[in-house]
Amino acid sequence: MTAKDFIETLSLFQSDKELDKVDRYYKGSDKAMKALGVRFADVFSTAKEFTAMPLTAVSQLMKSKYYEVRMGALSILDFQARNKKLSDAGRKALFDFYIDHHDRIDNWDFVDRAAPHVIGEYLVDKKRDILYKLAKARDPWRRRTAMVSTHAFIKRGDVDDTFRIAELLVKDKDEFVNKAVGSWVREAGKRAPKRLTAFLDEYAAHMPAVTLRYAIEKLDAARKKHYLAMRRAG
Repeated sequence: MTAKDFIETLSLFQSDKELDKVDRYYKGSDKAMKALGVRFADVFSTAKEFTAMPLTAVSQLMKSKYYEVRMGALSILDFQARNKKLSDAGRKALFDFYIDHHDRIDNWDFVDRAAPHVIGEYLVDKKRDILYKLAKARDPWRRRTAMVSTHAFIKRGDVDDTFRIAELLVKDKDEFVNKAVGSWVREAGKRAPKRLTAFLDEYAAHMPAVTLRYAIEKLDAARKKHYLAMRRAG
């Protein structure tokens, strides 16, 4: 399974209707990024077929100027990380690969596709200092990784790191970090409603509007109104 094999297979699904993908979805800073013209469903199905691809070949995919090829690479990482028989050494290799290639993980959906299983699941039973380092990075996509990776912990009812990292990022200047903070405290709040309430009581008045909107999405109308009024007053 080579990078060339993957790209040739993916190219079979090209469609002119999909050529505006970069304009629709890509929000990174790579001015050379282009769309191949492939539906995401076909990107994911092709990635699943290539799950056994070695990381040396995945690394070649990560260098691609095509949006769907890099999404395919991250999807392969995700499928590999979901393998319940994967050794801890194998998980460590995926974790290291993601961190080492983060300069090519420069879009919100690249992060969301792989961070929960590749980063979060690996750290479930380990120290999580790396997430706090990422949360302080200048690169917004690394900051988004820090937040999104906590999904693995939330699933297990462990919300401490979600809220701690959210506190570090609650006044972030980047829209896609704001959305991640709001989304993940909302999800953590489903497991720990009192923690979400405490977080909103402290920060709602001054957090970005989009963060608040995402965070309160599942609250009842009265509580939404309360926190929106707090922000307007703040």
